[in-house]
Amino acid sequence: MKIESLMTTDVRVCFATSSLADAARAMWEGDCGCVPVLDEDARVVGMLTDRDICMAAWTQGRPLAELSVPSAMSARVIACKCGDRVEDVEELMRQHQVRRVPVLDADGRLEGLVSLADLAGEAQREMFRLQREVEGLGVATTLAAVSRSRHPAPETEVKVELIPEKSEVVAKAPRKQEQVATARPERTKVTLG
Repeated sequence: MKIESLMTTDVRVCFATSSLADAARAMWEGDCGCVPVLDEDARVVGMLTDRDICMAAWTQGRPLAELSVPSAMSARVIACKCGDRVEDVEELMRQHQVRRVPVLDADGRLEGLVSLADLAGEAQREMFRLQREVEGLGVATTLAAVSRSRHPAPETEVKVELIPEKSEVVAKAPRKQEQVATARPERTKVTLG
């Protein structure tokens, strides 16, 4: 299946010359959490999310009307083309940990936008079909990869102890690394049955 059959074509956008207030209004009116940022030639030069806007307002401490779109947008655009396969776009999302990918023409102009929600919706529609082109497992794998922290916490070892007479499992895991020296390990009881 090609991505053009899943992408949204009615995409809200903002311009690099706009304020964050204008971008937030576009998101509100379009009921979306992300807008592609276009330059004066209508080429995609960035992506802006609602989270980007919130963080810019917090870190810069100024009203959105005073902040420019380029001050908050991601200038690194991870994009695809209409003819790309769904599997390839899922892999792109996983590699770059993005939930939305603009679909561009050969000149870098916006054709549409495909989101993880679009993929999940298609997987749900195909759930009872014999021939599936978007697998639920693939979407789940993509969601897990996109949601993974870019700064993973150190792994902790979990020991499981079975207490047969009470049919309980007691899992012991140390607390955060800095607390291990002063605290007893946490005990979590899970009743089987």
